[in-house]
Amino acid sequence: MRLALPRWAGPLAVKAAAFITVMCCALAALLGVLVHVSVTNQTVGQARSTALSRLADATEAYEAGDSLLPNAGVDPDGLPAPLRTLAAAGERGTMVSSDHGRPTMWAAGPVAGHRALAVAVDYSQQSRTIAGLDNSILWSSVLAIGATVLVGVFAVTRVTRRLHGTARVARRISAGDLDARVDDPRTKDPSRPQDEVAAVAAALDSMASSLQSKLLSEQRFTADVAHELRTPLTGLHAAAELLPAGRPTELVRDRVAALRTLTEDLLEISRLDTGREKPAVDTEELGALARRVVRASGTDTEVRVLADARVETDRRRLERVLGNLVANAHKHGAPPVVLTVNGAVVTVRDHGAGYPEYLVAHGPQRFRTEGGATGHGLGLTIAVGQAEVLGARLFFGNAVDGGAVATLILPVVEGR
Repeated sequence: MRLALPRWAGPLAVKAAAFITVMCCALAALLGVLVHVSVTNQTVGQARSTALSRLADATEAYEAGDSLLPNAGVDPDGLPAPLRTLAAAGERGTMVSSDHGRPTMWAAGPVAGHRALAVAVDYSQQSRTIAGLDNSILWSSVLAIGATVLVGVFAVTRVTRRLHGTARVARRISAGDLDARVDDPRTKDPSRPQDEVAAVAAALDSMASSLQSKLLSEQRFTADVAHELRTPLTGLHAAAELLPAGRPTELVRDRVAALRTLTEDLLEISRLDTGREKPAVDTEELGALARRVVRASGTDTEVRVLADARVETDRRRLERVLGNLVANAHKHGAPPVVLTVNGAVVTVRDHGAGYPEYLVAHGPQRFRTEGGATGHGLGLTIAVGQAEVLGARLFFGNAVDGGAVATLILPVVEGR
């Protein structure tokens, strides 16, 4: 069974914890080795000095013909072979070995006849001291590493939590929520230290504020232009209706109608941009509504109702969404155009070249078209905005065998 890590325990926290652990282990090992070597050298040195001192006393007693001290003798049985060889060569030396299962410090020197006079000093206490020291170093290192890792991970997770919070706000801003802010308390209190995370949070908040201000200015400009154009366009439309019949009059009336449609679309987008639009909810049969939309469009669109559904929605807004999708399919796609109702899911498909890649990846963008297409790119933008007001989701994609596919998923009402 895999252990699920907390959301904040991302690669940065894991890498930081691993780095801290490795560095603590390396530092503990280095300090442990230094202490072990220092204490061992001191302990062995003291034991060696004691053994050599006793060897000197034993040598004097042996040369004077006196009886040897306890634990001293000539060629004793437990004397290590290397030390015996060293003494036979006329040198003195010491060596730690085991004598009858006990740690022993041996000191040996030459005597007449190429024999070795040796002294054994009990080394058990010193051996236990070194072993106890090693255990203390090991456990203290483990405790120190554990405490350091906990403190380090706590400090790192505080940073990663703040980074994850900043990332969440960035995702909300990219999704269109320009009111989202990090509001890091460090950025509001100059007396607190300003670390890199606070600098990133402050930069993101500043960027969001600037972007929101520019977008609001653009929205106000669009709305003002549309409002200012509406009045003269109304007069222009009335004047065009008074012109005598003929081809020039038809062209004027057609362009005036197109300009009025563009102005109304801009006004609608401006209202949608404010985010204050509220749906007038009522219960509608989706299949019947789809057929009404197709009839009103005056296009040759096939309607397929695989599974009808009753939905609670704003009829006018939903008709606007479906009408724009059908109109776009006929204008930029190729026949046949099919509108399919399958429960709360409505798809509009044509058999043309499909949607541009940018539109599939990022959604429609106003005043942007590709491939020599005519129009202002506002129809699909309005469809997306009205779908959001309805609480629906609108997706754009391309069929495998060719053609653009727009999929509208309406919210499902519980109990229906």
